[in-house]
Amino acid sequence: MELLQLHYFRTVARTEHMTKAAQELCIAQPALSKTISRLEEDLGVPLFDRHRGRIRLNAFGKAFLDKVEKALTLLEEGRKEVSELAGLEQGSIHLATSTLDRLTDALGEFLALYPEVSFRITQASMEEMTQLVEAGEVDMCFTALPINRPDISAVSLLKEEVYLAVPHGHRFAGRKSVRLSELAEDPFIGYKEGFPFQKMNDLFFREAGITPNFVCRVDEPAAIASLVRAGLGVALVGNCGGPGSPLNLLRIEFPVCQRNFQIAWNEKRYLSLAARKFRNFLIGYFAEVGETGE
Repeated sequence: MELLQLHYFRTVARTEHMTKAAQELCIAQPALSKTISRLEEDLGVPLFDRHRGRIRLNAFGKAFLDKVEKALTLLEEGRKEVSELAGLEQGSIHLATSTLDRLTDALGEFLALYPEVSFRITQASMEEMTQLVEAGEVDMCFTALPINRPDISAVSLLKEEVYLAVPHGHRFAGRKSVRLSELAEDPFIGYKEGFPFQKMNDLFFREAGITPNFVCRVDEPAAIASLVRAGLGVALVGNCGGPGSPLNLLRIEFPVCQRNFQIAWNEKRYLSLAARKFRNFLIGYFAEVGETGE
């Protein structure tokens, strides 16, 4: 069994199409088919079901793919570690997050200190982030929701108060605080279902004992602010810049509404020197900055 066979098998398993896999791998399709057949001969079982020119990963293939993914990931981690020790690369960081708003300033300062480090940032849902960090496909996640998995460690970076934003002219616009239950009949602007902030907001609504009347759901904080200013409805938002904000922000007396942003990583995966530097930098950066706004 050769390493090249494993790389080829993983690509064919992902595409379940021999011609597409061959094109992606930049090799001839007959050569790829022969390599996969030789791998199956070595294993003594077929890895794909073949029917009328179509291939599908079978039970043997799925079981083998799981081990291949883990083996190739470990080999790549080993390559990175050895390269670092030999000084062959300056470091790269793959980060997953659902929002970049709170990270942009920290990223800028880190890159000013370590201009040789390269970043790859993936915006993902909570479920996608969990899968990525578990599989070792990203170094770490920046998230407002905890990732409850056995091998995932996390450090809290900042806590952010959540406010009620109301448009000018709203009956509560002159108030400084409000109970969320007082908004039971108001039109709300929210995030799309499944969006991390919306999952947290739903918990606040349940604790307040109300079911919000959503008139619009978006996937960008800026869109929420714009729609509130336009008078379409009210919304739960972060601090939005604090004093001088273009929004009317009311403190929520009950329930306690806070977001706890964390950096999370997989203890079972190799974390590069660059990623470790970035993690430690973020901890120190937010400890100095303290609570921040949206």
